[in-house]
Amino acid sequence: MSPDLFDHAMRQRMKSEAPLAARMRPRTLEEFVGQEHIVGEGKLLRRAIESDRLFSSIILWGPPGTGKTTLAHIIANTTRSHFETLSAVLAGKDELRRVIQEALERRRLYNRRTILFVDEVHRWNKAQQDALLPHVEDGTITLIGATTENPYFEVIGALVSRSRIFQLRPLTEEQIGLLIDRALSDPERGYGRLRIALDPEARAHLIRVSGGDARNALNALELAAESTPPDEEGVIHITLDVAQESIQRRAVLYDKDGDAHYDTISAFIKSVRGSDPDAALYWLARMLHAGEDPRFILRRLLILAGEDIGLADPMGLVVTAAAAQAFDYIGLPEGVYPIVEATLYLATAPKSNSAGAYFKALKHIEEHGVGEVPDHLKDSSRDAAALGHGKGYRYPHDEEGHFVPQQYLPAELLGTYFYQPSGEGYEAQVRERLKRWREAQRKALDL
Repeated sequence: MSPDLFDHAMRQRMKSEAPLAARMRPRTLEEFVGQEHIVGEGKLLRRAIESDRLFSSIILWGPPGTGKTTLAHIIANTTRSHFETLSAVLAGKDELRRVIQEALERRRLYNRRTILFVDEVHRWNKAQQDALLPHVEDGTITLIGATTENPYFEVIGALVSRSRIFQLRPLTEEQIGLLIDRALSDPERGYGRLRIALDPEARAHLIRVSGGDARNALNALELAAESTPPDEEGVIHITLDVAQESIQRRAVLYDKDGDAHYDTISAFIKSVRGSDPDAALYWLARMLHAGEDPRFILRRLLILAGEDIGLADPMGLVVTAAAAQAFDYIGLPEGVYPIVEATLYLATAPKSNSAGAYFKALKHIEEHGVGEVPDHLKDSSRDAAALGHGKGYRYPHDEEGHFVPQQYLPAELLGTYFYQPSGEGYEAQVRERLKRWREAQRKALDL
């Protein structure tokens, strides 16, 4: 048998023995699941891949198991350019130098472009990234970088500025479920030739605990299927217990579409509102352990920061918004820290629900309609001469204390106060200041 036949046989054997996640890797955009915001019909990246016009370098940034390497493989399968792959964990400057030299020769002799996929590109140091830069800049190499870290922090600015950044998101539960079902039914690459019975609660557990990571879900399914002996009828029965062992996480009573979901988030929010940080941490841990979407929790905390903290501590909203942004940069598992920080800050902050004053104003408008804007508050740039718009308006910054006690509400609402500040935290200072302003306004308007 010739060496070529030996090599072919070895490649075929390695392909058949590859992990399930590798065997089930999508080969085309039609098979690709998720990331519709960047590869959906009509999107820029999809058009560039389908037309083989990926001329500018790109950086794929996202959590593990979201399709970064898969997209690179799809590009490799469809492009007429020469495709090279390097792992920044394993490849050094010598290997990079070889790829660059061969790309230069290929361009000079055959006018053929080279696409270089660098996995974990953030692992290369500045010198390695700098060595790539001039060849990306002159078009000798089109870079596809994949990273789980924020490229604006971990990749040199010059390389980022010459690349399009595409951020990938964790897969949804529906998308993870689709991939699991596809693996179970595919007779060539998956387990379609086997009789596997995956219990609904076991399937739900694998989906939930995978955390939007397709590789994690398929690895767990593979371990469950390969380690479970068939019964007398030849059926491999994957129960919830088997699923828990395979993914090394216990199931928590938490149906994201049922009462437990709503009851738990309710308990969490009420604990934060009630200034009990210990209870808040307990319910937070329960939700995250059960696979709740951290962004859902952060959205609820952002609402609470405005609804229940308000001006008693304006930093509550700042801290929570920063936590939400930080989580998007970090992801799980480390991203739990900003979520915890926001939770503890809000739970221990002074409380005020005075922002609800907005709904009093809204209710008045709904019941009584809108009032006329006073003439002195109207735009003076158009009708000042003919209609007197803006006439009589006093500019507060020209006055002592930068305050003028003049009319701001429609005439029929003078003396109406929607906002009643609490005496908590910073808002206590607001209350004293507002008391003085309102008294001055009452005297000036003879109310």
